Amino acid sequence: MIFRTLAANIGAGLLGAALLSMAQLWAATADAQPSVKIGVLTDMSSVYADYAGPGSVDAARLAIEDAEMAGKVELLSADHQNKPDVGVSIARDWFEAKGVDAIFDVPTSSVALAVNGVAGKDRKLVFFSTAIIDKLTEEDCNGYGLAWTWSIYSVSRSVALMQLKRGMDTWFVIAQDYATGHAMQAMIQDLVAANGGKVLGAARHPLGETDYSSYLIQAQASGAKIIAFTAGGTDLLNAMKQAREFGLTQRGQTLGTMYTIITDVKAIGLDAMQGLNFVSAFYWDRDDETRAFAKRFMAVHHAMPTMFQAGVYSSVLNYLKAVRATGSKDADTVRDWLRAQPDIEDAFARHGKLLPNGRFIHDMLVARVKTPAESKYPWDFYDVLGVVPATEAFRTIEQSKCKLR
Repeated sequence: MIFRTLAANIGAGLLGAALLSMAQLWAATADAQPSVKIGVLTDMSSVYADYAGPGSVDAARLAIEDAEMAGKVELLSADHQNKPDVGVSIARDWFEAKGVDAIFDVPTSSVALAVNGVAGKDRKLVFFSTAIIDKLTEEDCNGYGLAWTWSIYSVSRSVALMQLKRGMDTWFVIAQDYATGHAMQAMIQDLVAANGGKVLGAARHPLGETDYSSYLIQAQASGAKIIAFTAGGTDLLNAMKQAREFGLTQRGQTLGTMYTIITDVKAIGLDAMQGLNFVSAFYWDRDDETRAFAKRFMAVHHAMPTMFQAGVYSSVLNYLKAVRATGSKDADTVRDWLRAQPDIEDAFARHGKLLPNGRFIHDMLVARVKTPAESKYPWDFYDVLGVVPATEAFRTIEQSKCKLR
């Protein structure tokens, strides 16, 4: 009995020592991970606040949790107010004074282009999740601005070809009067003309417009089969509501959008949006993995994630994975690790690949807004019609104007 007790005590001691050694090893591994400071630079109070805003910050927090780097990541956030000078000032302060290692989100193309310049100068990474402008990874590519969610090319090309196949061969475009609106209008005009259609006219409105009557009168007078809006956020909400009030659909004209965001559908309602076809980078109810992420996001944000907020989650998660894998937060090291990954998969991205020009390509979804009768539960808004493979939805690196290869 004495020998048995002694053996048991020795065994317990060895087991305890082994467990202590493992705990010390895990602690050492955790300590080896560098501390990281990241910032979410977004629109907290204006037209894109529902698209990104506080929800982007919540998405970043979930990504930090899932990257298992609790205690190693400091998260900052700021409102750039959709002003390039404000965005640049914050980005410079974060990079040069506050020691921020990477910036995420950055809605509004004019702000994104300006902040992209800071990223190149300071050789720090910026992951653009909401901005759509192609120039970030084309003419203005610098190796440090990474466009994660979508592009004008992928959205405009898919939507234009889809509508032309439905017989919408005459168009009137109502575009926002800034970089993205101009680029989207030009892309539509080129694609429609190249595929046998015709753009009968176009009008441009300022960001934050509230009265669309003059633009809608021009569109109605053109006789175009489809009136395409490039706007997003509250601009799109106001435009769609007034277009319905003008009775354009009752007169036989079709209202089209380059993209549809789930918060817009929630705000406008299925009655007004039903039947619209569009392209999206993410839908919360696509499969079990997206639903699991959306459930956690809903618990903290009280709304389903937009594709931009899901893009923030994905970009932060993969950035932190790269930091853990390399043991470094050096921008070049992290970026090169991300480029080397053959297939990035998470709740947002399927068949993801980071190209040398900084464009993150991934599968895109073709969807339709459901009718009220088809919707069976809260936020059940989309019917996913198909998937556009990553290599078909985005420009190839060979087609890119970027000189980085």
